[in-house]
Amino acid sequence: MQRAILVVGLFAFVAERAAAQWLGMPSWNSPKGGRGVGIFADYGQPNADASKGAAYGGRVTFGAGTAMVTVGASSWEPENSSGRVTSWGGSLQARLIGGSLLPVAVNLQVGGAYHGQGTSGTRTLPEASTAQGAVGLSAPLPIPLIRVEPYFSPGVRYHRYWNVPAGARKEETNFGWVLGANVGFDALGIRVAYDSEKFGDGTTHVVIGIGASLEISVPGL
Repeated sequence: MQRAILVVGLFAFVAERAAAQWLGMPSWNSPKGGRGVGIFADYGQPNADASKGAAYGGRVTFGAGTAMVTVGASSWEPENSSGRVTSWGGSLQARLIGGSLLPVAVNLQVGGAYHGQGTSGTRTLPEASTAQGAVGLSAPLPIPLIRVEPYFSPGVRYHRYWNVPAGARKEETNFGWVLGANVGFDALGIRVAYDSEKFGDGTTHVVIGIGASLEISVPGL
């Protein structure tokens, strides 16, 4: 019971403070989790509904058994824009079941991101924050020498907008999902993900992401 209360409390702290998707990036997840420190370099490619362009980002994760904390940022330049917009935030993942003796892993993920207003020519991206809660399910594959973890992560995402024109949406809650895979060889890894979210205006924002990682073991974690 005390452990459950602690997890819920940490979730509430992250969701309130981070106010989990960074601009131009998929909502990365790793249901199995990990130990030590992970350093990630990411690239994201949104679809036309999400204004295309390219995004670059970086993340750092701190894992200790069943829990993992992530902080990071991304820089995105929409198509036909001469300026970039930076967003930053964090997430908390808690593995509910799974591990070395089980063929599947399930986790809970909460987090959030924030970006300021961005203007390029006649285009304006309103200031916004996003919070999300998701469930991750993975089935690591038993392949010698290589760690392969395909996963599916559905969840709910809340968006709050500021400085929007009169009559425009100031907030909305959508369903989103991610299909991805985490591949590792020793301390090096590759991450791929396909993220889809249906918005209230009828558009579906899709982001395809790929990333590379370096995992560093820390004694005691």
